[in-house]
Amino acid sequence: MSDFAPPVADEQPRRPNLVGVKFHNVGPIHAYDAGDLELRWGDVVVVATDDGQRLGTVTALPSNYQLGAEPVRRVLRKAVEYDFDRDDRLHQREREALRLCLVRIHERALPMKLVRVEQAPDGSKIVFYFYSEGRVDFRELVRELAQALHARIEMKQIGSREEAKMIGALGPCGRELCCSTFLRTPGGVSIKMAKAQGLSLNPSKLAGMCGRLKCCLRYEYETYLELGRALPAVGKKVLSVHGPGVVQRQNILRQTVVLQLDEGGGLVEATLEDLLVAKADTPAGSEQAAQPANEPPPAR
Repeated sequence: MSDFAPPVADEQPRRPNLVGVKFHNVGPIHAYDAGDLELRWGDVVVVATDDGQRLGTVTALPSNYQLGAEPVRRVLRKAVEYDFDRDDRLHQREREALRLCLVRIHERALPMKLVRVEQAPDGSKIVFYFYSEGRVDFRELVRELAQALHARIEMKQIGSREEAKMIGALGPCGRELCCSTFLRTPGGVSIKMAKAQGLSLNPSKLAGMCGRLKCCLRYEYETYLELGRALPAVGKKVLSVHGPGVVQRQNILRQTVVLQLDEGGGLVEATLEDLLVAKADTPAGSEQAAQPANEPPPAR
């Protein structure tokens, strides 16, 4: 008699119990199958990676995560004291590698700033992250480090944004940097975003701790664009209940414009309801034929 039960025809494959796991405060979130483990947000777990077993923190998967985008591995277990001790020893070796690399950089007067050191859990590889404004010839440095540390050495040059993200700091607003707390994909930032929001183009006001444009310039950019479409452009001649004039300034959040009235009429702030639909070349004295901006033209 067979020891194996025949397969059930309608049995469905087990649906993976997916959780997000991150290895740093800010960085990519990887999907792992927790299996039968009951995990909560913030639990420290042991997972398998290409470089060996690592500690990670349970978090939520991104809302746009798609199953199948990457191989899903199993969560091995919740971390215990032994795992924390091993992780402490790993970080101790990273600190020793950091000190050694700093000494070698100083001896060779290399134009590079060492930011972080990460060692693979199995000890086979050590990655040194550094910032430099130009190219650096670090071939001799790599050979010396490999000989001293008995591991494969990788040098990765990062930009000023990535440096600020790794180190962390307090921004001008008094909060921790967005990039070092929650902002995983900063996206592009340009000076036109500051212009659209009517901000002063003073570089010291627009630059973040990394010396580049602040990532937060894009947070309200789309809102300003949407609200600004309802207002006439600066320099456009319009008709209003106050008389004809030229738009000097937009107050996007107030949804008003400042007009320079014709014939020395001075400056006046006009709301959308105060503006009348008229062409820029509407002859003087024809204001009575114009319609309010928020009313449709009369039916013929």
